[in-house]
Amino acid sequence: MNDPLMQHTDGLHALVDFFETLTQDSIKRIDTIYSADAFFKDPFNEVRGRAEIARIFRHMFAQVNAPRFVVTTQLRQEDQAFLTWDFHFRMKRFSTAEQCIRGATHVRFDADGQVCLHRDYWDAAEELYEKLPVLGSLMRWLKRAGGQ
Repeated sequence: MNDPLMQHTDGLHALVDFFETLTQDSIKRIDTIYSADAFFKDPFNEVRGRAEIARIFRHMFAQVNAPRFVVTTQLRQEDQAFLTWDFHFRMKRFSTAEQCIRGATHVRFDADGQVCLHRDYWDAAEELYEKLPVLGSLMRWLKRAGGQ
């Protein structure tokens, strides 16, 4: 394929499909989505390379039950894209109730249409810590105290 814009569009579709159908078994498809030296950063991780990115996804499955991404917005401009998403899951240790983290991702595609940069943005305090039993009470109290 010689058209770089088409490769980036195909790369975006492949990425969205990867996330919305992600399972422990499908992590092995990472080689078709991410470039060999892809950079990944979120509020808890900063890694480079497919093996490290795959490790983060495997860790997610070890920490939560029934993880599921729903991509709600996709915007692409040339070799970059911006996604918004809802991440649904159940915490293994604290609750059986489904939780939801809302966030956004900035990605950049290489010339082959693979993700070479993946940066997640979400508020760990609001979206995660406030939902934990003891820590959540403290975080909500700090939020209220800071607003006065």
